[in-house]
Amino acid sequence: MMMQSKRAGWWLLRKAKAKLSLNTDRNLSSSQHLILDNPNLNQVLVEGNGFSRMAILNRPSALNALNTNMAATLHKLYRSWEEDPDIGFVMLKGSGRAFAAGGDIVALYHLINKGNLEACKEFFRTAYSFMYLIGTYLKPHVALLNGITMGGGAGISIPGTFRVATDKTIFATPEVLIGFHPDAAASFYLSHLPGQLGEYLALTGEKLNGVEMVACGLATHYSSSARLPLIEEQLGKLVTDDPSVIETTLEQYGEIVHLDSSSVLQRIEVLDKCFCHDTVEEIVDAMENAASETNDAWCISTLNKLKEASPLSLKVALRSIREGRFQTLDQCLLREYRMTLQAIHRQISGDFCEGVRARVVDKDFAPKWDPPTLEKVSQDMVDHYFLPLSESEPDLELPTNNREAFL
Repeated sequence: MMMQSKRAGWWLLRKAKAKLSLNTDRNLSSSQHLILDNPNLNQVLVEGNGFSRMAILNRPSALNALNTNMAATLHKLYRSWEEDPDIGFVMLKGSGRAFAAGGDIVALYHLINKGNLEACKEFFRTAYSFMYLIGTYLKPHVALLNGITMGGGAGISIPGTFRVATDKTIFATPEVLIGFHPDAAASFYLSHLPGQLGEYLALTGEKLNGVEMVACGLATHYSSSARLPLIEEQLGKLVTDDPSVIETTLEQYGEIVHLDSSSVLQRIEVLDKCFCHDTVEEIVDAMENAASETNDAWCISTLNKLKEASPLSLKVALRSIREGRFQTLDQCLLREYRMTLQAIHRQISGDFCEGVRARVVDKDFAPKWDPPTLEKVSQDMVDHYFLPLSESEPDLELPTNNREAFL
């Protein structure tokens, strides 16, 4: 609530100073879609609901995977809505069976193999910048996470004010399974989860459902997917920029959650005990001991997930989460961008392209990791991911007006 009240206060200050302006999308009715003028046509739709706006991710055949055009379009829309005093709050949802499955890694894979690294960098710069805007947005933000919400999909929602999970929500940060690292602000929000849950999610890529997201704080509210149209209708009737009013509506039409006995959150004690260690090797040893002592299915499954992942990615991800615990959102995004450039340049390893090939392109699920084992991942390799960029390499540029100081 402290974050929400500060955000609301800053917006009220801005609103008092704002000049009355009319945006072209102001007078949209609740039943209209605005198809934006962009080269990819209708990948982002807009619904106008009087005092609010709804952005709709519209690549259902690709599970709403984000590309540069979508991120740039969203950034432009959100900037204009933030400046418009006649818009009180903003909502975001996906079409089809996903909110957003992440970034378009297949497109990135082909760009890297063609040597077009500049286009890859443009995507990450654009996407990360929009994620920072979400995390520092001056108006209340409501993300409806109905369906698959992974990687970049989490990055454009979790930093915002409200996140509504449903019975169809599937959350994960599975980047280590494709030879990458949890990015898109993951090192920020995962590192602030209870105990060692963030390390567990980052190193295994394991999934959480909507109830689990609410229970651990990744989501703020829960609703059955069948009730979402009612929630959208009620939110659309609000004439407010007050987060507490929006929260009351979400609570009124939301549902109480109850964790299943099989949930990983019911195993938080053993999870904390195993994932609290300083190195990946120690974590794996702890899981092996737990699996051998108990023959527990969860322990065995977790151990297998660790062994599936890229050894280099595991070590890079663990350090990233541990550093994120002491960094702000902008610091995490800046560091993640530098780490991402190391991954796409393939100077240390080509694991990212190999992981995408194995799991998404060829689907043989037999990646040849380089290095192939944890023992062969040197400290120098890991350190290289956390070095500052060279003077010839432009860094990620985020707004410089100290937005995050108000959070």
